[in-house]
Amino acid sequence: MCAQLTTKNATTLDSSLILYSELNSAQIRAVQRQLKAGKLKLVAKGIASNLSDTSWPALLARERIRVVSALFPNSVVSFRSAFNGGLPEQGLLYITYTSNRKVQLPGLQIVAVKGPPPQPGDMPMQGRAIYFPSEARCLLENLSPSRGTFKKAVGREAVESRLLTLCTARGEQALATLREAARSLAQALKLPKEFLVLDSLIGSILKTRLSTLTTTQGRALTAALPYDADRLELFEKLAAALRSQPLKQAEEAACTPEAMIHFAFLESYFSNFIEGTEFDIEEARKIVLFGKPMLSRPKDSHDILGVFRQAVTPAWMHQVLASGIPAETQLRKRHWDQMQERPEVEPGEFKLKRNRAGNTEFVEPQLVRGTLVQGSMLLPTIPAGLARALFTMFLVSEIHPFNDGNGRLARLVMNSELSVVGACRIIIPTLFREEYLDCLRELSREGNPIPFISAMQRIQAWTAAFVYDDLDAVIEKMKRCNAFERSLVQHRLLDPQQDLNN
Repeated sequence: MCAQLTTKNATTLDSSLILYSELNSAQIRAVQRQLKAGKLKLVAKGIASNLSDTSWPALLARERIRVVSALFPNSVVSFRSAFNGGLPEQGLLYITYTSNRKVQLPGLQIVAVKGPPPQPGDMPMQGRAIYFPSEARCLLENLSPSRGTFKKAVGREAVESRLLTLCTARGEQALATLREAARSLAQALKLPKEFLVLDSLIGSILKTRLSTLTTTQGRALTAALPYDADRLELFEKLAAALRSQPLKQAEEAACTPEAMIHFAFLESYFSNFIEGTEFDIEEARKIVLFGKPMLSRPKDSHDILGVFRQAVTPAWMHQVLASGIPAETQLRKRHWDQMQERPEVEPGEFKLKRNRAGNTEFVEPQLVRGTLVQGSMLLPTIPAGLARALFTMFLVSEIHPFNDGNGRLARLVMNSELSVVGACRIIIPTLFREEYLDCLRELSREGNPIPFISAMQRIQAWTAAFVYDDLDAVIEKMKRCNAFERSLVQHRLLDPQQDLNN
C-alpha cells in the first residue's frame, strides 16, 4: 500500500502522486519538508511522489488525465491525440491551452498549443478540468497545417477514412449533422479553410458534389458503381495466390449421359444439404429423378430441383462467369432460373437488405453491383479450370448478392468453370461441410487463402475417385466413406480408393 502524507490539519494525501495544484499552502509546505527529508522525490515542477524513479512513467501514464488537468486547467485534448482517443503517440500528448508550452515528464511530453478554450460539445474527462473535443472540433483541428516529421495533425487522408467509417457505422445523416456542427464551430476555432476541406469531403461521401476523395475506400465509394474496397483487396489476394501456384486438377469423372445425371443429382443433394435443405437420400431421389416433389415441403423440393437443373443442363453447365458488367446480368439470370419457384426471395434481384451468416456480414446492398463488376474483372488474369473455379465460387459467396440461394449459386458457378475445361465438378459431402465453411471463414476474416485452396483440391480429388454410372453403387460407396455423416468427432471422410471393407 502506498505511503500517506499527513499534515497538521489532519488531511491525509496519497503520496504516490502529489500535485501541488491540488494542495493548499499548508499541504505544500508539508510536502516540501518531506522532500528535504528525502521521503518524497520531485518528479517535475509541481509534482512529487514517494515511488521509485523507475515507476514514474507507468504512474504518469495511469494518472495522465489528472496530471494534465492540474498542469493545464481547462485545456482540451487536441489534434492527433484527440483523433487517437486521447492516447499519446510516441510519448507526445497534444492539448489546446491559453499559451504555447511544452512540459517533459517521465515517459510523456505534453505539448500545449495556443488556441480557443472548450467549446459547446467538448466534454470534461473524469469530471476534471480537461476536455475531450467534439467530433467536429477533432476533425477540423486535424485538417490544420502541420510541419515536422511527426505532425500534430493526422491530415486529410486520415480524416477522410474516419468520415467513411462514420458513414458506414452511423449512416449519412450522421455526416450531415457533423457538417453542421463543424460549420458553427469553424469561426470560433478560427479554422475556416479547414471547414471548407471537411465540407468537401463530406459532400463527396454523400455524393452531393464531385468527389475529392483520395483513399482506396473513398474512391470505391464514389465510383460510378460503388464497391467494397476491403472485399476487392481480399479478392486480389486470392487471385494472386491462385496465379502463383499450379493446382492439381482432376479430370471429369462422369462421362456418360447416365453418369452425368447421377452426378448432378448427388451434387444437388449435397449442395442443398449444406444450406439446411435436408432430405433422406431416397426422398431426394424421388423428387429429382422420379419427378415426385414432397407435397409437405414444396419449397425445399423446388430448391433441390433448381440446382439439379443447372448441374445437368449443358447450357448452364458450361456457362462460365463473364468479366465486368456482363457478369451482373449473367448472374441474375442464373439466380432467376435457380430460384424461379420461390417468388418470396425475389429471384434474379439483388438484395435490398444486408445479409449475414453467423458473425460474417456480407457486402452492403448498395455495393453489390460494383463489387461484383470489379471482382469479376480479375477473372481473365486467373488460370482457367480449378483456379478460376475457386475464385468465382468465393466471389459469389463473399458478396452474397441475393436474398437466398447464394451458397448453392456459388457452387454452381464454380462447377461450370470446371465442366467447360473437362475437369471434374466438385461435390461437398455432408461430413466435409464444416471444413469447407471453416476454410471460407478463414479466407473471409483472416485473408488466408491457403487452407481453402488446399481443401478444395483434396475434395475435388475425392469426388473424382468415384464411378458414377451406377447410382446405387456410388451412394453405397459414399456411405462407406462416411460422406453422409455429420460428426467430425465420430467419423472421418475416407478415401474411395482405399479398401473400405477393413
